[in-house]
Amino acid sequence: MINTTVKFTPRQTLIIAGMHRSGTSLVTNWLSRCGLQIGERLCGSGTGNVDGHFEDMEFLKLHEEILDRNSLETSGLIDKKDIEIPLYQLEKLKAVIGIKQQLYEQWAWKDPRTCLFLDTYAKLLPGARYLVILRNYQSVVTSLLRRDFVYVDKKYMARKYIQRLVWVHFRRARRLKAFYHDHAENYLKVWISYNEAILNSLKKLQPDDYLVINYSQLLENDSEVFSFLTDKWKFSLNYFDFKDVYKQELMNKADDISDFVADKTLLIKATYLLKRLGSYMRGSESFPGKV
Repeated sequence: MINTTVKFTPRQTLIIAGMHRSGTSLVTNWLSRCGLQIGERLCGSGTGNVDGHFEDMEFLKLHEEILDRNSLETSGLIDKKDIEIPLYQLEKLKAVIGIKQQLYEQWAWKDPRTCLFLDTYAKLLPGARYLVILRNYQSVVTSLLRRDFVYVDKKYMARKYIQRLVWVHFRRARRLKAFYHDHAENYLKVWISYNEAILNSLKKLQPDDYLVINYSQLLENDSEVFSFLTDKWKFSLNYFDFKDVYKQELMNKADDISDFVADKTLLIKATYLLKRLGSYMRGSESFPGKV
């Protein structure tokens, strides 16, 4: 059995947790602008994240190594639970955490794959705070589908002129619909798996140790969230207007994915899970905003 008994007493450590395409990059960008240390080397921009992913490469690479050692997709878009962390990678995690604890009075990291290992981090960093970014499953699955379809679209748009015309006017819409049928249900399973892991972690935490938000709350009253971080959790930050990092044109409108999900019980499960997680948000009078 792997020993996880080595614990670090956080100075001020913030674990930013949330499913892929939930706005974690956006919120982490905002926190960085407020002066929070989020990593020495960050993952750069890419399809769907033109401003950058704001993921700490140390944690990102270790999470990918763990997934690879388990013969799983390194993207983390999986619905598997209880992933084994090999001893070598566990010791590397401890080393990374230990160095950051020595270097920084306060620090944070973001990588959606963190959700797959929340139990391990709870043991290694028992005093950490958790900022959970929640987004509804319709929006997340839509965003994943549209991001991945970009690669298909680029392939056809790189062809000759006539082929591009045929693609744009006749084939693209049908192919997009088929793409939704092929992948929507799987991505919904991933959303459920990630958010079940988050819910299980929240159940074990004290109410003062977590904050569940979504980016729409920050649009409406980022000062309330900022005050929670600084007054309640005592992070030393400088206020930066969230609206200055938010770009409406980068946020996809949610599609109704229900027709593309064969197993309708998954939709019921996701709806119930979203409601349960929404109940962990601080009272609507303090943190209004729709998931």
